[in-house]
Amino acid sequence: MILVTGATGFVGRALVTKLAQEHVAIRACVRRQGAAMPDGVQISQIDGLSADQDWGAAMADVSTVVHAAARVHVMEDNAADPLVEYRRTNVAGTLQMAEQAAAAGVSRFVFISSIKVNGEATERGRPFLASDSPAPLDPYGVSKMEAEEGLREIARRTGLEVVIIRPPLVYGPGVKANFQSMMRWLDRGIPLPFGDIHNARSLVALDNLVALIVVCISHPAAANETFLVSDDEDLSTTELLRRMGAALGRPARLIPLPAALLQFGARLAGKPAIAQRLCGSLQVDISKTKELLAWNPPLSVDEGLRQAAEGYRSEASI
Repeated sequence: MILVTGATGFVGRALVTKLAQEHVAIRACVRRQGAAMPDGVQISQIDGLSADQDWGAAMADVSTVVHAAARVHVMEDNAADPLVEYRRTNVAGTLQMAEQAAAAGVSRFVFISSIKVNGEATERGRPFLASDSPAPLDPYGVSKMEAEEGLREIARRTGLEVVIIRPPLVYGPGVKANFQSMMRWLDRGIPLPFGDIHNARSLVALDNLVALIVVCISHPAAANETFLVSDDEDLSTTELLRRMGAALGRPARLIPLPAALLQFGARLAGKPAIAQRLCGSLQVDISKTKELLAWNPPLSVDEGLRQAAEGYRSEASI
């Protein structure tokens, strides 16, 4: 039995659907009653991730946990102390769950972390490695790093196998936030000032991330390892928008403004982080993932963008 947390989320739902298609025994942890799941999937309702959550019933007969639930990164956090809130859920809640998983005889715990553990940016051509020293810069990244550290300690003490996956931006059908906004702008034919951006960013299509998670559930070489994941093709913001436009059937109308001018304008507007994501580089090296697991991302970037565009069209028609 595989237990999936965050089963109604962007990644969790896609993973549950994939495992159900392969006729794997699944128990989906959800926070609300009436959550729709594929036929045959068991549902376990929990109150949420916290230091006092009882996972006893959910862990019965479970061999592997895939932990995709989290307090996610948000652009504008209104919490009085965001780090405290992230730690309560992403650290204390995760470690409480892992302790109970080990006590229940679970053999493997697959943790969906974040590339933010490595940091926020790279120099072009010098990608992050799974072996790099962590350098998180925001509360979300710090909480994921601390959860990873706690999980490794539990693994050493109990024998629970821990597998850590750090994805960059995940896109696909149903994607929200900035990626959805960019598709909307392109679909409406809005001119965008990103025609001269020469950065390089790693992304991962939802199906590629799910495919790696499925491998990490059972691959012997994955035990107690940390993996980075991407589509294995890095794109500039300019190229991403052009190819996203092609997927939507809407040629991108891009104005070639210098990146330095865009960054200056973003600083004046109090939005330097947005400029970093649009103009800066963030690359990941997935050679360890490919070599140790004999794995390659099954989807190309263009196929991933096509699927994201189809999902956007489907939602827009509702």
